Amino acid sequence: MNAATVRHILDTMEAMFPDAHCELNHSNAFELTVAVLLSAQCTDETVNKVTADLFQKYKSPADYLEVPLEELEQDIRRIGLYRNKAKHIQNMCRILIEQYGGDVPQEHDQLVTLPGVGRKTANVVVSNAFGVPAIAVDTHVERVSKRLGLAGWDDTVLEVEKKLMKRVPRDEWTLTHHRLIFFGRYHCKAQNPQCHICPLLDICREGKKRMKTSQIRKDKERVTTRKPKLNS
Repeated sequence: MNAATVRHILDTMEAMFPDAHCELNHSNAFELTVAVLLSAQCTDETVNKVTADLFQKYKSPADYLEVPLEELEQDIRRIGLYRNKAKHIQNMCRILIEQYGGDVPQEHDQLVTLPGVGRKTANVVVSNAFGVPAIAVDTHVERVSKRLGLAGWDDTVLEVEKKLMKRVPRDEWTLTHHRLIFFGRYHCKAQNPQCHICPLLDICREGKKRMKTSQIRKDKERVTTRKPKLNS
């Protein structure tokens, strides 16, 4: 893919979602880290409903360690995999207190060593909390990147991230991450993408295929429903 096509994709998404942003509610780096940890295999909407009460009850890493694990589990039980996530949160909080004075580290290499914090979570935290350019590849970013040809169909999540970092200007990494998510969440959905009104249809491999299949289906339906002419 050439630079002009990449620029066209980025400019189109900017026009569609100029206000794209992190939709996980948080007021500091620690809350963001907890929210992203909870968001694995869960929607941001559900996470925000849970953290509305959670962040009122727990203000610091120490607060999470003052309650039994079972109590924290009940506080987040609406979240998928809540038992493992509750354990990760408490273990993470313990490390933050013991090794970082209760603060979330700003270095990516340190973040990924925390329980429950993978590369995607670390990228979200450094970019949104600390202003370090990064591209976090979640399910939306991966799907859109592959459909538009920014990455290969068989690329791993890490390979998708590396290709995006290579093709997108560094100072646009964070905004591009948000716009790819918005594009995938609200337009290029997994099951029902809005291909028929998509301004990027001409370069979308998936969209062209879907539209062709849809047209063939309509043509067949038109043939089967056509009434035969009556002989006079």
